[in-house]
Amino acid sequence: MGRDDDGVKSDATTVEDYLGTLPDDRREVIEAVRETMLAHLPEGFEETMQYGMVSYVVPLERYSEEGAEDWLRQRWTATGRKLDMGKSCVRFKRLDEVALDLVGEAIAPTSVDDLIEHYERSRT
Repeated sequence: MGRDDDGVKSDATTVEDYLGTLPDDRREVIEAVRETMLAHLPEGFEETMQYGMVSYVVPLERYSEEGAEDWLRQRWTATGRKLDMGKSCVRFKRLDEVALDLVGEAIAPTSVDDLIEHYERSRT
């Protein structure tokens, strides 16, 4: 929903910023679609900018195991590295900023079946 006419993704970080960059005629179309989406979107979804487009997503925290974020923060801090973490990402620029063994340890326990089961439980 958020690509420019020439197929280029937007650099806007918020939906409001994105809408502000559009020409009036394009903004009118996007706002009409957006209003319809928001009026009919089931509870629990979140509107956001993702991949340069307006997106409607299930918030990542719905997928996270309780205590997983605290576990990661504590373990990362114990490595002596600075943790630069967003809602659903760990940011870094150099390899020496990453605790690779901890990344592996964090992702290894969750199988596809476990993720699907967690997702299905959250929908009931």
